[in-house]
Amino acid sequence: RVAARATRIAGREIAEGDAVVLDLVAAQQGHAAPLTFGAPPRVCPGRAHALALTEGLLGRPMTPFARLHHRGEAFLLPNAWDYASAAALAAEGFRAVGTTSLGVAAGLGLPDGAAATKEATVDLARRLGRGPFLFSVDAEGGFSDDPAEVAVFARRLYEAGAAGINLEDGRADGTLAPVELHAAKIAAVKEAVPGLFVNARTDTYWLGLDQERTAGRLAVYEQAGADGVFVPGLSDRAGIAALTAALVTPLNVLYSPAGPGIAELGALGVRRVSLGSLLYREALTGAVSTAAAIRDGGPVRGGALSYAEVQAMAPGNGSGGGGGDDVHDG
Repeated sequence: RVAARATRIAGREIAEGDAVVLDLVAAQQGHAAPLTFGAPPRVCPGRAHALALTEGLLGRPMTPFARLHHRGEAFLLPNAWDYASAAALAAEGFRAVGTTSLGVAAGLGLPDGAAATKEATVDLARRLGRGPFLFSVDAEGGFSDDPAEVAVFARRLYEAGAAGINLEDGRADGTLAPVELHAAKIAAVKEAVPGLFVNARTDTYWLGLDQERTAGRLAVYEQAGADGVFVPGLSDRAGIAALTAALVTPLNVLYSPAGPGIAELGALGVRRVSLGSLLYREALTGAVSTAAAIRDGGPVRGGALSYAEVQAMAPGNGSGGGGGDDVHDG
């Protein structure tokens, strides 16, 4: 063929009008350089349409939790760390809550992101499963690099009542898991528990990697069966708009006080906004500040839930448990 304009093919400069011979067979069999034109491989601009068609044929399960991601706007998913915090958020009107792995780990005196809280995470899911709210579990990287083990763990969460799971590709040493390995975990979970909403998280932005690397990973995770994708650290409007234009599955971002608000994120195409460990850290800060204010004779903010209100949150205990703050303030 004749080059229509100057470009690069397989690493070689081609001028406009030059005759070009493309050995497709040799390239396919690995005997010649890959036939990349002008730039490294990129996410196909038509992939959204192709994947949308495929998704329509495959029909991902549209559970009540999944439907929250397909309403044409962003919904806020606050993150709890125990039953009381989840119940209090549900009482405020939040239709679903997530968990925070930092809150679970710190509450036990363990490090976050170090695969140290597997059983504690299952125990929390069992407690939350007694409540009347939908919940998704932050499961770090699945607590294993064996996709079959991750699938078994995900089934335990589902049987405990979880509607979703968050699986991250970031590792404690500051690196990313191989993209093929994380995709295998996603595929194994979806095969074992089709009704569990898998939110595939990539930590590329937190590690300072570019948007193209992020889009490439998300494309693989979508094709592996992820129901949604999560990019913590992504808060710039241009980056969000570019990603949502290339995605089929709903985009989840982490709320940033310096970034767009919920309504604007929804207009940019974001469908889920998580709070991560923010509420847990705010709760610790508030507890310490209140104690310090009382010690130092300063004013106390007030407005705390009463003993009876907290007691009433326990499953099956709608009566309030028998007493106000002046009777049973344990």
